[in-house]
Amino acid sequence: MSDLDDTDLENGDAERDNERTGDDTVQDESEAARIAEALVFASAQPVSEAFISDRLPKAFDVRAIMLRLQEEYAHRGVNLVRVDDAWAFRTAADLSFVIRRDENEVRKLSRAALEVLAIIAYHQPVTRAEIEDIRGVQTSRGTLDVLMEAGWVRFRGRRRTPGRPVTLGTTRDFLDHFGLEELRDLPGIEELKGAGLLSGRIPANFNIPSPSMNDELTEDEDPITQMDLEELGLLAPGGASEE
Repeated sequence: MSDLDDTDLENGDAERDNERTGDDTVQDESEAARIAEALVFASAQPVSEAFISDRLPKAFDVRAIMLRLQEEYAHRGVNLVRVDDAWAFRTAADLSFVIRRDENEVRKLSRAALEVLAIIAYHQPVTRAEIEDIRGVQTSRGTLDVLMEAGWVRFRGRRRTPGRPVTLGTTRDFLDHFGLEELRDLPGIEELKGAGLLSGRIPANFNIPSPSMNDELTEDEDPITQMDLEELGLLAPGGASEE
């Protein structure tokens, strides 16, 4: 066989190898999407992109994979939704009426609890004293307990002011429950008016603050320590969680 023939054969082998490599790459991307899909499906809670990324080769762009999956599920009975930096499968909004509600559904919040939750959502990080200043009335510990038991409010840190008051913020479960991808999706004044949640007689200087988009502690906050948790009754002395 001539040298030319040998070269042609080598070139042909190289082309076939390239084709196989390309096919393998597509297959790998498809497999990565299947893995990501399985991880989210198997979890009752939203799954963070960091968690998914740890289980895939570094070469994959997790956000791009999840966005493609989100598009694939956009017109199905179950949608893939983003919650902050995490993902979850949820019933399509237009089909919620056919889903029977759990008998153990969280009880309806009182007006006071709704007011406190709204203040925390829009003003976080915020202290109890600041909540009371905005509402004009005292806030009972029971109201905050209800919001924390629902998993919608958390202790963020301690303010660097006299008394070192605890700061409060919302959780990822709050975003998930109310169908928000991130805090910037909270309704503004016009949306609240349209929903009938604000009366037409609003003071001229009334405004709705833009909630903080950063979960990191601010410059005037210190992190919560084990001693703080014991003081707040979240840990028994010695570090063991209270039953």
